[in-house]
Amino acid sequence: MSPEELLPDELLQRIRSRAAGYDRDNAFFHEDLEELAAAGYLKLFVPASDGGAGLGLEAAAQCQRRLATAAPATALAVNMHLVWTGVAHVLAARGDNSLDFVLKEAARGEVFAFGNSEAGNDSVLFDSRTTATPEQDGGYSYTGTKIFTSLSPAWTRLGIFGKDAAARDGAGELVHGFITRETPGYRILDDWDTLGMRASQSATTVLEAVKAPADRIFRKLPVGPNADPLIFAIFACFESLLAAVYTGLGERALAVGVDNVKRRTSFKNGGRSYAQDPDIRWKVAEAAMAMDVLYPQLRTVTADVDALVDHGSQWFPKLVGLKVNATETARRVVDLAIRVSGGSSYFRGAELERLYRDVLAGMFHPSDDESAHNTIANAWLGPLED
Repeated sequence: MSPEELLPDELLQRIRSRAAGYDRDNAFFHEDLEELAAAGYLKLFVPASDGGAGLGLEAAAQCQRRLATAAPATALAVNMHLVWTGVAHVLAARGDNSLDFVLKEAARGEVFAFGNSEAGNDSVLFDSRTTATPEQDGGYSYTGTKIFTSLSPAWTRLGIFGKDAAARDGAGELVHGFITRETPGYRILDDWDTLGMRASQSATTVLEAVKAPADRIFRKLPVGPNADPLIFAIFACFESLLAAVYTGLGERALAVGVDNVKRRTSFKNGGRSYAQDPDIRWKVAEAAMAMDVLYPQLRTVTADVDALVDHGSQWFPKLVGLKVNATETARRVVDLAIRVSGGSSYFRGAELERLYRDVLAGMFHPSDDESAHNTIANAWLGPLED
């Protein structure tokens, strides 16, 4: 199925019409989520045999790009569900069926969220400040605080991880598992009042000895970087789908900017359209050229994941490079769109004003600019000497 079939224009327009209200009220996108679920959008990665769309990462990224042109915050939050279902799909394509239950449960309507981020943990997936304590029945209890938990009002399954410091002879082990909405021992704080991406409601989640049962513990990994397929799958889906959202945001900003330029007229030039102003035309062209670089990069990287291309040590540079390029390009394009649109875009309620705030969230998602440049430099130049 194409993005246009999964997200028809009428649905996209309804989602776009609600975005400003969610942002203004700092409200979760309940209506959007209900309509997207009814349309089968949350089953993009679910096999067709189980009632899903059966898409790969390339097609799913194009769907997210399209959704983000209407409502970036909605797309960003939906990303977290699609990351987990995408990880299950990517692993299964490589012969690893450890997360097949995620696709089965998504087919039944469960909503997955990503509860891995922690304040001050710049090791991201390679260490954790959350403790994972083994239970006698093979499950683990988790105590710690997770931040940026998108879909907080709606998730029914939360993926979490923590560190069992005593495992592996004291070297520590990172334990990944899932809890359900009904699991006791967690609290969701009412602390999401942000500059942008407000509808995502990515609240802080406090884990207080919350238990994941043995049958939902799906990975135990050593502390530090490693080549486990789960790590690749998470990076591949997380970075690519983030890039898709910000590509869509930039695409929309350019379109709004062009419309504004065509409508604006210059008093000193006898009422001529600003579309005839050479300086304005230069800025629009600069924004369009920047966006034109993103589209093929997004398609190529995601298509290579689907095709099981072996980029070896270059895979992570490609993924983090895509994410940073998308978030930084979108920010630059929004800025240019505002510059050519004039003072009206500075007022609250203007779409570009909202996009300007939304796009700033891109700098906070992993991998950040510094980490990405370090990853890419190491791939090309080798690590820094001690």
